[in-house]
This record gives sequence, C-alpha cells and structure tokens, in this order.
Amino acid sequence: MKQTLFITNDGSTSIRLDELDETYHSKHGAIQEAYHVFIKNGLSLFEGRSVSVLEIGFGTGLNALITLKEAQNLKQTIDYVGIEAHPVSFDMIMQMNYVQQLDQDNLKSSFELMHHSDWQKRIAITPNFSLIKEKKLFQEINNENQFDLIYFDAFGFRVQPELWSVEIFQKMYKALKKDGVLVTYACRTSIKNAMKECGFTVEKLPGAPGKREMLRAFKI
Repeated sequence: MKQTLFITNDGSTSIRLDELDETYHSKHGAIQEAYHVFIKNGLSLFEGRSVSVLEIGFGTGLNALITLKEAQNLKQTIDYVGIEAHPVSFDMIMQMNYVQQLDQDNLKSSFELMHHSDWQKRIAITPNFSLIKEKKLFQEINNENQFDLIYFDAFGFRVQPELWSVEIFQKMYKALKKDGVLVTYACRTSIKNAMKECGFTVEKLPGAPGKREMLRAFKI
C-alpha cells in the first residue's frame, strides 16, 4: 500500500495511506496529539513510578520517543511493549523529523535504536527505558495483568472497525493490571460502549487540537 510523507499542522511529520485516505497521526499535529492523549492524559498519572506500557500500533515510534523523553521529567522507569503488524520501513522512519521538532538531538541515537532493534527481543534503549517490539496482529495479544498503561493508537474506526470491538477491548482489559489505564484519541459512542461492556470505567476528556473529545478508561 502506497505511503506518502506529509507535514502536520504543528510542523511534525506523519504518513498517509493513500488508498485508505488514513493517516498515522492527526493532520492537526502529530507531536501535539501524542503529548495531549498519551502523555498529559496517560503517562503523567504515574509520575515517580515504574510504568509498564503497551502500545497498540507502534507505527513511526513517535509515542515511544516522547515517552522516553518525558519519563525523565516524570522520574519514571519504563518497560515498553509496542505491537505492530505492518512495520514502517526504516527508510521512511529516517524521514520523520521528530527529533528535530522536539529539539532533542541527544535522542537521535535512541530513536534509531528503537527501529534498528530486533523484533520479539527486549532491548535497553537507555538505563531507564526498555523496549520490546512485537510483530503480530492485535487479535493475537494474550497478556494478563501485565501493564499499567495502554496507548490505544490503532487506525481509525472508519477504516478498521474490527480493531475497536468488544473482542479487542476484552484483551486490553485482561492485559491491564488492577487500576490500569487505557487512553485513546477516539471518542465514538460505539467505542465507549464496547469498553464499558468489557468492564472498563470510561470518561470523556477534551481532545487534542482539531478533535473535540477523547476517551480514557480505567480497570477498577
């Protein structure tokens, strides 16, 4: 499927899947959306703690990169698992401008290591951030009581409704520890209802720029 690089409104890069008219990040700003949804409303809840993170849709590695950056400020040790069925090519990854846009040249080697590292193998990106990338379908996830936080960053409901189903959110619920949290950019009624059916306590929050609302779900 053809992929096209484009610049989002905050100056950060993303990828468009031309045949689906779907993008990896918000056209209103890849970095600002990632910060709003996954850091402000997710990772920051665990300040000063060791955090086990599951990302649904590793994609370009943007969420992992900003988690690595912000974990230093939040005094966290991160155990990060990224699930991706269709990895982005390294050539395309090298066109992403996240390090420059974040003004963090010191993170360049870490970002490259994230993408150079072997799949299915834990690697220490820094002393306080370990990563495992798992190449598999979301339907194949079978973890139980393992994660504090889930970044649910799958492609949108319009193009892949099966990824926003009760079946998938049951897997997310099982994968979370008690008092675990799931955050996502989406806020469709059917998605909220699917989460609730699986046992989640769900709240609507203000969305990232360009989106009215987002969802945050708790395993109480």
